Amino acid sequence: MTDLEYLDRAEAVLKAVELSCDRINETTDADIDNQRVGGMVTLTFRNGSQIVINLQKPLHEIWMAARSGGYHYRFDGQRWMDTKGTGEFFEHLSREASAQSGMTLTFAP
Repeated sequence: MTDLEYLDRAEAVLKAVELSCDRINETTDADIDNQRVGGMVTLTFRNGSQIVINLQKPLHEIWMAARSGGYHYRFDGQRWMDTKGTGEFFEHLSREASAQSGMTLTFAP
């Protein structure tokens, strides 16, 4: 994947995270504060816990830091998959956000 392809795909992920937060806030009382600065999105939940998602441009990866730990994702041609085999980015983000918020939340591409 070229640098430009990576940036296009990775930026689409960050935008999808922001749009998912907007949808979740409109349809639930989760009240997720999402703040974007450059290639990083920080999700802050009502209990003060956070999930940080950021682009790692030199590695062509997306990193996510949650209460349970840090995760690295690479595009496999179809989806962003964890480099250690723990699954797909949006499925994992949904699980982590649900655990940290105390309610079932779904993030989607």
